[in-house]
Amino acid sequence: MTAVQIRLAADDEYERIDEFIRSAYEHDYGPREHGDDPMRLARNRAQAYDVWVAVDAEKGEILGSVTTASAGGSPLMEDAGPEDLTFRLLAVAPQARRRGLGAALTRHVIELARERGIPRVFLKSAPQMTGAHALYLATGFHRDPERDGLWIDGRKVLELHAFLVDIDTIPSLQENHA
Repeated sequence: MTAVQIRLAADDEYERIDEFIRSAYEHDYGPREHGDDPMRLARNRAQAYDVWVAVDAEKGEILGSVTTASAGGSPLMEDAGPEDLTFRLLAVAPQARRRGLGAALTRHVIELARERGIPRVFLKSAPQMTGAHALYLATGFHRDPERDGLWIDGRKVLELHAFLVDIDTIPSLQENHA
């Protein structure tokens, strides 16, 4: 695998991130209508959350991205608790698939939780995203059906599958390299 650096996105990378996330999701799930959701734009997400990129260390090309709650900031989902680090919009560019980048970004989120002293990582994913579900299960997550769905003002507005991992069940990256 090409050497990859995971870091916070720079301001001048937001449009490129939006393009490849749109491309990655359309590649897997077909065209989608985004409506007025401000979270679809990396620039908007970066105002309240951390937008991470996986970059080819030699070419500087953005190969993947994930958005996490910022340290001490608001969660990405209303039903997340203070013991959950949340993430959304994990995507790997179609041309960079099958190189372990999705797993690397997922492990990065787990390590962020460990560094911040947060015991769990929590996410939600659309039911048709079975490839992503397989990735989450392979990296130690389990389904949390009691937290399924997107709820707004006590009303379920979207069907989503919830996944959770207790980080103490996952060896740290430092333990893996020791």
